[in-house]
Amino acid sequence: MATAQSIGKEIEKLREEIRQHEELYYVKANPEISDAEYDKLLERLRKLEEEQPQLITPDSPTQRVGGRAAEGFPEVVHRRPMLSLDNSYNIEELRAFDQRCQRLAEARALEYVAELKIDGVSISLHYNDQILARGVTRGDGRIGEEVTQNARTIRSVPLRLRGNGNSVGREVEVRGEVFIPRSVFEKTNAEREDQGEPRFANPRNAAAGTLRQLDSRIVASRKLDLFAYDLIAGERKPFPTHWEALNWLEQVGFRVNPHRELCPSIEDVIEFCNRMETQRDDLDYEIDGLVVKVNSTPLQDEFGATQKAPRWAAAYKYPARQAMTKVLAITVQVGRTGALTPVANLEPVLLAGTTVSRATLHNGDEIKRLGVRIGDWVLIEKGGEVIPKVLKVIESKRTGDEQRFRMPRKCPVCR
Repeated sequence: MATAQSIGKEIEKLREEIRQHEELYYVKANPEISDAEYDKLLERLRKLEEEQPQLITPDSPTQRVGGRAAEGFPEVVHRRPMLSLDNSYNIEELRAFDQRCQRLAEARALEYVAELKIDGVSISLHYNDQILARGVTRGDGRIGEEVTQNARTIRSVPLRLRGNGNSVGREVEVRGEVFIPRSVFEKTNAEREDQGEPRFANPRNAAAGTLRQLDSRIVASRKLDLFAYDLIAGERKPFPTHWEALNWLEQVGFRVNPHRELCPSIEDVIEFCNRMETQRDDLDYEIDGLVVKVNSTPLQDEFGATQKAPRWAAAYKYPARQAMTKVLAITVQVGRTGALTPVANLEPVLLAGTTVSRATLHNGDEIKRLGVRIGDWVLIEKGGEVIPKVLKVIESKRTGDEQRFRMPRKCPVCR
């Protein structure tokens, strides 16, 4: 008969084995066992912990999914504000950011780290003695909401930091971007449609809404993911460079985006920006640009920040993708609340890596504002939305055969 001591040893062995397989699967995308084998290990651990509940710890892999929160999410003040970033919308503005940094550096050598700007929601993860203690949303940058139980369900969030996780201090804060992969997003929207629920407008909205779900079981089913992008130990940044901090985050079990580059000059940053813009449609997550940071953490501290944004970082936003096509018909969709939404059925056109055949017209007032007619050639744009929107009518291509459209006064389904 197994003793409590031998059960305890088996529990620890199982936990470590499961953690290793979680890291291989969710962080390194290099699994060594099948899903069935993983489930078998987890079920064995769960059974042993049920037999010895006093041995359950917060960092056990069985503790990722709980139940429904008793109340809403309590507010938490960030120790260090999670500031927004100043945006650059073209190469000239990016060079202007570099010139400001060069002036602040006063002839000292500068290098930058360029990272993808994931279109998700920011989160702050706090670890005490390597164990995940708290997860807090960005909120308004100064006050966020505690979503610890939901953060636990994200498989790329370590419940325990691996290896030298205590080497930078007993209290560690890791900041990252929570997102929903495109493949999961499409599946989630299909399921919501089948259940008569409204589709999420874009992956960012899906991630934000999911992270604030009161029931962590729903959060777990949505398969959120995370890329870590910043490290704070106590009140300081523990490494002399941001690049070293990113490497450390990988070593202790976090998923850090592999598409990042150490750039000796702003021209190298620009080259990376242009290269990634051509590859963005190949990624399984949405990006809307790049984040550029001064690599030296002492210089980051010296440059400081305004009330809203750090002076040592900037976001470079990619322009929304556009295409020209023809309106073949205008149909009306009826929402669950009875709201009528006109949709332009389009001649199929390739946009942002996908074939687009529909674009939203929002409402009757928008149709009047645009002056769009059936048969018109239009310019459509896709940002982070699932369905593109009509930007404007190309009136110079009108032939006179176009037909005006009138919104129905009554629900076309009910009458």
